[in-house]
Amino acid sequence: MKHFSLADLADWDRFTRANFVNSLSGFKSASLIASQDKDQNLNLAIFSNIVHLGADPALIAFVNRPLEAAPHTLRNIEATGFYTINHISVDQISQAHQTSAKYADGVNEFAEVGLEPMYQADFPVPFVGGSPVQYAMKLEQIIPIELNNTFLVIGSLQHAFVDPACMDADGFLNLDEAGSVASLGLSAYYDMNLVQKLPYARPVLK
Repeated sequence: MKHFSLADLADWDRFTRANFVNSLSGFKSASLIASQDKDQNLNLAIFSNIVHLGADPALIAFVNRPLEAAPHTLRNIEATGFYTINHISVDQISQAHQTSAKYADGVNEFAEVGLEPMYQADFPVPFVGGSPVQYAMKLEQIIPIELNNTFLVIGSLQHAFVDPACMDADGFLNLDEAGSVASLGLSAYYDMNLVQKLPYARPVLK
């Protein structure tokens, strides 16, 4: 093991530092967030910092980068209050990754990268066609994080679309069977294989 101090990181270029720190937190979900403005102009962007906050009520959050770096998703969600989150399949990786490019305001990333918007359940924002797991969100709260000018965006679950063949009787979703991918760092993507599923842990008296 080699020791890296904060001073070492400060000497690196920003891309090396970003890759290193982003990888430290481990594998993450890789999802596409779809949103639209009040004029129904669509936006699609990849996110890897989506967090489960609770199941009852069902709350899921994501971290939006500073507005100067990534303004469109947050602005659309603030304007309309709705968005969808869509897992990425192996055959969608290249297209999904391309949504991280800094497209100009008003550009439809669905069209630019060749992914299909799909409307269902009378939800006002489209899902991503071909996504193995899709769910619809309603904005509940935006919390500014002053330390680095990012935002924690908290939404409540409204709809979910999952292949029932990938769902166990206890509600567990086998995302490896669904075909969802994970991400590491800024640009690496992985398919998943289950190593072990354990029962709910309870104290064992010795």
